[in-house]
Amino acid sequence: MSNNKMSRPADALVEVADEHLDKVLHSMAGETAVAHDDQRTAVHALVAKRARVLVVQATGWGKSAVYWATTSAIRSLGGGPTLVVSPLLSLMRDQVKAAELAGLRSATINSANVGDWDTVMQNMESGDIDVLLVSPERLANPKFAQRIVPIIEHAGLIVIDEAHCISDWGFDFRPDYQRLSHILTASGATPVLATTATANKRVTADVAKQLGDSTLVLRGSLARSSLRLSVVPGLGPLERYAWVDEALGRIDGSGIIYVPTVADTERLSGFLASRGHRVVAYSGRLEAGERERVEDELRANQVKAVIATSALGMGYDKPDLSFCIHVGSPDSPVAYYQQVGRAGRAIERADAILLPAETDEDLWKFFATASIPDVDNIDTVLQTLKESGEPMSVPALEGITGIRRGRLESLLKIVAVEGAVERRDDGWRSTGTPYVYDEQKWAAIRTARAAEAELMRAYASGRGCLMEYLQRALDDSEPGPCGRCSVCTQELPLGGFDVSTESVNAAQVYLRGADVIIEPRKLWPKGVEDGRSGKIVGAGPGRALTYADSPGWRDVARVMSGPDLPLDAEIFDGVVSVLSRWRRQWQRPVAVVPMPSRRHRLMITDLATRIAKIGKLAIIDALEVTGPAPTDDAASLVKVQALVAGLHLKPGVTLPTDGPVLLVDDTYRSGWTMTIAAAILREAGVPAVLPLVVHQLP
Repeated sequence: MSNNKMSRPADALVEVADEHLDKVLHSMAGETAVAHDDQRTAVHALVAKRARVLVVQATGWGKSAVYWATTSAIRSLGGGPTLVVSPLLSLMRDQVKAAELAGLRSATINSANVGDWDTVMQNMESGDIDVLLVSPERLANPKFAQRIVPIIEHAGLIVIDEAHCISDWGFDFRPDYQRLSHILTASGATPVLATTATANKRVTADVAKQLGDSTLVLRGSLARSSLRLSVVPGLGPLERYAWVDEALGRIDGSGIIYVPTVADTERLSGFLASRGHRVVAYSGRLEAGERERVEDELRANQVKAVIATSALGMGYDKPDLSFCIHVGSPDSPVAYYQQVGRAGRAIERADAILLPAETDEDLWKFFATASIPDVDNIDTVLQTLKESGEPMSVPALEGITGIRRGRLESLLKIVAVEGAVERRDDGWRSTGTPYVYDEQKWAAIRTARAAEAELMRAYASGRGCLMEYLQRALDDSEPGPCGRCSVCTQELPLGGFDVSTESVNAAQVYLRGADVIIEPRKLWPKGVEDGRSGKIVGAGPGRALTYADSPGWRDVARVMSGPDLPLDAEIFDGVVSVLSRWRRQWQRPVAVVPMPSRRHRLMITDLATRIAKIGKLAIIDALEVTGPAPTDDAASLVKVQALVAGLHLKPGVTLPTDGPVLLVDDTYRSGWTMTIAAAILREAGVPAVLPLVVHQLP
């Protein structure tokens, strides 16, 4: 930014800013496009004053035009390239296309193009690229972060997109992203632009504070006149599936159907496809190439709907997306607004329809505290790292501390924000910087999330204008009844209709006929005291009657948490149907082995006995368990140690060596109980073990 052209008088720089803003808008939106006042204000501040600017505006307002226009102006003046940090691959891909429309040379560095990194970095260093888009995860890599430091230092502009992610108060807080924002904004000479469409006053103030006291905040109304918000209450699990089935035949255009979990994407998309709809599932588990293919198919209207988790959200650009249906409620109205904001960006009307679920409350409770670290766990981790004196991997820390891996990884990232730990190529190490647990802050966050859940509860129950609820959640300056939503009009979406019994029955038949495959554990955790290590020789792929809270078997979860009684005829017949489908793919078992159970010994023994009778198989009570059971949230090593010590083969038992055995249990969560039982049976000479459970838990 030291180029002489950048030293022009402020008035001259403003003229350059205006010229490039108009040029970029015309290239992106047509010759008739006119800049918003706040777009001009933002570009002026970034180009002429090298300011720090936070733009909080509704989806579709034109936030990306601000950073492309600023980039174009700064590059014309001889300034450095722009570095954009984006949290999602789908967002990056759309930004690359938008940059190209604006006449800028852009490139990305992310997990999907590892082979291109060296070339991209060379082009960036040589000035052949105007814009580099990077994911926070890449910048978190120590080697990569070190290499990109010179680029940060010579950048003409730094953009932090979806900036609510760097706020503790944001609905999608990401500690890695927050820590990196500190690094990116360390240079006071480089202009910084942060943008988001989903920030209330608290998040806005927090992000502005992180950028600096002189940050210019440009905030507009977040209400969307094109959105027709509706709630369809009172539907049961199968009725929600049936409602979506019938709605897709009534609604024009293409859209997104949001569900809470990966399993839901697979279940609902499978059912809808069986009903003749062109749909596809989308979640974070898809490979990058598959995600891009699905996004492009939706953009080209080659599918009616994408059944997605929140992985398809921020930044996905399809201006004519005509509907957004939620099967189950997000945990906050801000998160809901962010997702429905994908729809109706360039069309007069788009439907945003919520089908509340009876499981919503449990999800809200979980997400209210899921990302808040436990102070005792923090102390344990810091003490372990301090005593080690050397970097430790997450698996090693998990084994020593007993903290489950997901919680451990989240905890480390949060503590790293305060500089108490740092990530290196060979693991995490203590920096020696004290970490002070801010109980007041975390308590306030819990309170804020509880308040958001109450707002979502009110929204889902239709207590008032739906758009007004979203506006209030986002602290919009002029909330008020919209006159368009289902509460204001007292009209259900799509003319209102009753779901047919035929569609409800079809949903149940489909869900009960879908195979739930149990993938066996493959590797022992490090540090098992009896010497087990490396590849596990144990169970083969298994089957479950149902997974999590599948609508096909609503009563199973209740039965599994209830008293120790034999399964009723309907559930037992469902298990038999699973075996009937499975037998086409297996070598017939020669015996049934019931798992020893502390909770449902009668249930499991009865189930195994009835299966053995129908299949004319031997039943062998081969296993016994002693000692205390490990807790559900214990780390893998802790569970394995307890199970290895307590699970044994009964003395004098004779096991078959001429064929597989069916290993039967009630539930399956981590898989370690069945893994160790299967390993014991294999070590005793059983050639194969086939796991069968009633309920697989997430």
